[in-house]
Amino acid sequence: MSAPSIQQAADALYQARNARQAIPRISETFGITGLEGAYEVAALNTARALEQGRYISGKKIGLTSKAVQQQLGVDQPDFGILFADMEFVSGASIPIHTLIQPKAEGEIAFVIGRNIGENLTWGRFLNAIEYALPAIEIVDSAIQEWRLTLVDTVADNASCGLYVLGTDPKRITDLDLADCRMGFTQNAITASDGIGHACLGHPLRAAWWLAQTMQRVGDPLREGDVVLSGALGPMFATAPGDTLKLTVEGLGEVTCHAA
Repeated sequence: MSAPSIQQAADALYQARNARQAIPRISETFGITGLEGAYEVAALNTARALEQGRYISGKKIGLTSKAVQQQLGVDQPDFGILFADMEFVSGASIPIHTLIQPKAEGEIAFVIGRNIGENLTWGRFLNAIEYALPAIEIVDSAIQEWRLTLVDTVADNASCGLYVLGTDPKRITDLDLADCRMGFTQNAITASDGIGHACLGHPLRAAWWLAQTMQRVGDPLREGDVVLSGALGPMFATAPGDTLKLTVEGLGEVTCHAA
């Protein structure tokens, strides 16, 4: 890989999203073969977004569900950057017409209550989580027909699209996050179901993986960050006109209308 190929891949993804037109795998088109190069591609587009006035609202963990890994043919999680203009609150009408090929996932979101600095430990990590919320993530890929590799989804900011948060925060000490059941309906018909331990064995384990990873790359989680911990079950295609309702045992529900 060369610096020009990294830049060209970033430009291609940026242009694809602006045009809302899917493109072939950038891993093949531009010879991006490893995760280091893929994250470099993503970082270039994050920097471009910040230069354009967008600001970061948190991080997402992708590919935590075995069901989703099998759907996409990958075998490990990844992370992406959430921006404030991706965020909506339960009951909102969300502009999925601005995406390319959106799919919906049901998740648990964590909100960080204090900066996670040096000397990260499990105890300090747990103490930093202010509360949990149910969340709908609308993932989106710039790669044609979602036929992507791990490198492609990492380079494409972990296939970020939009996300919707519930309005009734809960303390994690009041929840059974491993065994909580998820039900997800699309126009009042069950579209996906799952359970907490489908997310890397436990949603907190997924968030712990992210906290360790972000500290290692020099971008630790900060006060106020939203962390989308990953899918509790299979994702499904969604389109304008859909009404989505996610219910997570112990956390309540979150709804949105796709516009």
